[in-house]
Amino acid sequence: MKRILAATALVLAACSNLSGPGGGGGRDYEVWLIDQSDTQGKTFGGTLYIYNGADLSAADPASAAPSEVIDLSGDVAAVCNASTGANPVRPHMLLFNREESHAILSFVASGHVAVIDAATRKALSCTRTTQAATGRQAHAAYPAPNGSFIVVANQNGKRLERIDADFAGNTFTHNPAATIDLAACTTPSGKACQSPELRPDNAPICPIVEGSSHYAFVTLRGGGLFVVDARKTPMEIVAEYDKNEVKGNGCGGVQVAGHMYINSGGRPGNLAHLDLFGFDVYRFAATGYVANAPTQPAPELLFSSPGEHDSHGMAEIGNRHIWVMDRHANLAEIISVSARERVNTVQLSGPLSSDPAPDLVDASPDGSLLFVALRGPTPLSGDPHIATGNTPGLGIISVNQRGDDGQLEAILRISNRDAGGVERADAHAVRVRGK
Repeated sequence: MKRILAATALVLAACSNLSGPGGGGGRDYEVWLIDQSDTQGKTFGGTLYIYNGADLSAADPASAAPSEVIDLSGDVAAVCNASTGANPVRPHMLLFNREESHAILSFVASGHVAVIDAATRKALSCTRTTQAATGRQAHAAYPAPNGSFIVVANQNGKRLERIDADFAGNTFTHNPAATIDLAACTTPSGKACQSPELRPDNAPICPIVEGSSHYAFVTLRGGGLFVVDARKTPMEIVAEYDKNEVKGNGCGGVQVAGHMYINSGGRPGNLAHLDLFGFDVYRFAATGYVANAPTQPAPELLFSSPGEHDSHGMAEIGNRHIWVMDRHANLAEIISVSARERVNTVQLSGPLSSDPAPDLVDASPDGSLLFVALRGPTPLSGDPHIATGNTPGLGIISVNQRGDDGQLEAILRISNRDAGGVERADAHAVRVRGK
């Protein structure tokens, strides 16, 4: 039976592996962690925790405290309300632009996308996705590496949207003409984008933009995937995959060399055609798509795990290994890039947490540490059967020099108890930023 560990604000751990070569060092950095639960006393907001990398890579990282704690119901909410007339609800995904000068924060419940000056922590812009008959959300917003646009997954609205960007000039403009209606469009092969036989639920989950800023790989809630030319107006589907080629509800995505690695996960809600649990890792070509025939070029399935598993966050280490978090089974599966197969499994539950529920993850600049968001007992996103944990906060995983093994060394707990004493803290987004 899952049990909530007796805890103070921090869970202490033996950290001998963190003091070896590397130790999270290299260039100076910080770690941003988002608690997507509402600011206390409000129905919006959330909290941003920022940690200094030097504290997290020290001999006793479990004693580290955040250098800043920012209430997102303040400055960020004020900019969103002034721009859209509504407050931002449930901060869910966080990405930095290539220069790491700006943070892009998507609020899944309200559909807001806020752009934040990463140095000053001040909100610069806030836009909101389109209201559709099926709803409006902003599950994830990915910036193009060249800084020219941000692709937004309007999940329940079943739309892929774009914000045209100029990070140097701090201008960010929602471009409705670029939108693809994924519930009503037609693919290059003339088939319906959404249909019971091919792609039953085209709610976009994560639109991962590859390194040349040309293509976005758009995972879908009900299965299937689109490769989209994100530069065009409107954006254009150039490759189509159905539910038999790519299973549903993937969000992990990393590019290594000339390939994109994408996952699929557990069933979100009542989608009978999907298994209750899911863990698959696929390898796609990163470029070269020109209105290809359906399911071409075919993705390569590198790993699939039967049983009670759920794949979510992914991070690459040294262009050699990809770590894929299993938030239900409390594991990390390690994929070798050269061997194109799973080479190790790391158990993350143990003395620090009986149920850490590892979710999104990012690596220190030198690849010696992984920082993972650990979910809470009252998850606000993801089906509870796969997203519930009992030690919400930031997990620190030490990684060996090869990048194919490691262990959970420390947990920095966060807390947000409501008036009834219920723990609402639910860490989700986590990203590393160089300073």
